[in-house]
Amino acid sequence: MTIAQIAPTMTRGSSRWLLLSSLALNLFFVGVVFALAIRAPAPATWDRNVFVRVERIAATLPPSDADLMRGQIKDNRGAIEDAQTKYRAAQDVIRDTLRKNPFDAEALRAAMTETRAARQIFDQTIQGVFASAALQMSSTGRHALADWPPDRKSASNQK
Repeated sequence: MTIAQIAPTMTRGSSRWLLLSSLALNLFFVGVVFALAIRAPAPATWDRNVFVRVERIAATLPPSDADLMRGQIKDNRGAIEDAQTKYRAAQDVIRDTLRKNPFDAEALRAAMTETRAARQIFDQTIQGVFASAALQMSSTGRHALADWPPDRKSASNQK
């Protein structure tokens, strides 16, 4: 056998191996991407409804403290809903004012002032409920509230 007879065979075999290696490498990368897509955590969604957010907080508390928190929210649901509705309505007035033609800057400032006042009432209502619940909670429950969300890095978590 001469070198002239061996050379074409090696080239053909080498191209097959190159093609198979390329295919295997591509399949490997597709598999990695697929595995990462499956294992990736779902992006957290922000729900504007205070009751949904409070339920997320209660789920991280010890069971007795969670029940206490839920009870306080249930007892004050009407006041919370009213404050939340007024705050959302005030935000809508800002949006409507921004859309008007001709634009009125003074009307926008007035709407923003009303929104700040509604937000303050909303915050005071929610904070009052949390303060009442915290007064009755265990030390562990209050610490869980202080460290919420649980995966957040804060000064007290790092000690």
